[in-house]
Amino acid sequence: MKKLKITELNRLTVAEFKDERKTPLVVVLDNIRSLHNVGSVFRTADAFLVETVYLCGITSTPPHAEIHKTALGAENTVEWKYFEDTHVALNELKAQGYIVFAIEQAVGSTMLPDLKLDNSKKYAVILGNEVKGVQQTVVDACDGCIEIPQFGTKHSLNVSVTSGIIIWEIFKLLQ
Repeated sequence: MKKLKITELNRLTVAEFKDERKTPLVVVLDNIRSLHNVGSVFRTADAFLVETVYLCGITSTPPHAEIHKTALGAENTVEWKYFEDTHVALNELKAQGYIVFAIEQAVGSTMLPDLKLDNSKKYAVILGNEVKGVQQTVVDACDGCIEIPQFGTKHSLNVSVTSGIIIWEIFKLLQ
């Protein structure tokens, strides 16, 4: 098996990416502290043609060298928007017809393998702070919670890992 060279990957240009049909998904970052996590989310959002990334609260915004370090330029391809308050972002999404899920361990959450989506609808997922998770008041305002099953001793995943799992699964469900 021969590894592909970067020139053999058929990568889109920035202009082609901007014109490409996007996955009907917005990823909302609720008070993410790590700029490396923010950059990683941008890179994953680019890979799966996510519509927009909403950056909320203390979450840093591009341009920033630490975001770029992991985003590798995806912060320039994926649309993004900043909100001082996650609730304002959530209200905007609901007003635009998005179904909004918090990615959180919660009573009544839907386990990711059980998630069913309607590919005629638009979705948003909210990923929370590395220590406190998604704010409870934000969880309360969501249409539901999605939980990634975990079987070890930690029951906690890094935000960038969580985003990769969630974005990939939603991408597959909406195809």
